[in-house]
Amino acid sequence: MRALAVTISSRAAAGVYEDRSGPVLAELLREYGCAVDGPRIVPDGPAVLAVLKEAVEAGYDVVVTSGGTGINPTDQTPEMTREILDKEIPGISDAIRRTGPATSILSRGLAGVAAKTLIVNLPGSTGGVRDGMGVLGPVLAHAVSQIGGGDHRRDSDGA
Repeated sequence: MRALAVTISSRAAAGVYEDRSGPVLAELLREYGCAVDGPRIVPDGPAVLAVLKEAVEAGYDVVVTSGGTGINPTDQTPEMTREILDKEIPGISDAIRRTGPATSILSRGLAGVAAKTLIVNLPGSTGGVRDGMGVLGPVLAHAVSQIGGGDHRRDSDGA
């Protein structure tokens, strides 16, 4: 699976501080069997939509973003992501919100499919990335297979 890790942070993109969540995200994607590019760092807003479009056009199997999912007035990642999605997968984003701390319910992150690319928004903290990948990682290969037209997994009794 080809994956792109994207950190969405206007301050990190401007060099105000170091990206901490992107390297964690890239490493976790590798642990789940992905060949990873990035982390690419982009400011929130239209640059998010641009990087997502580039990734879909480049044929990435999965793009996972970190940051820009909160309720701060500058957080625009869900809006930018929604513009490119062909279909949403609310179960992924709902599960991610349920597994984190109480403040996770403030995340507006989305998950869905654009063309044949799975796109998932995670919170910008290293803990949020770890929690989110704990949910996404175990279903990642199956989701990518399904997007590509793969059959559903069958258990040993053929059900």
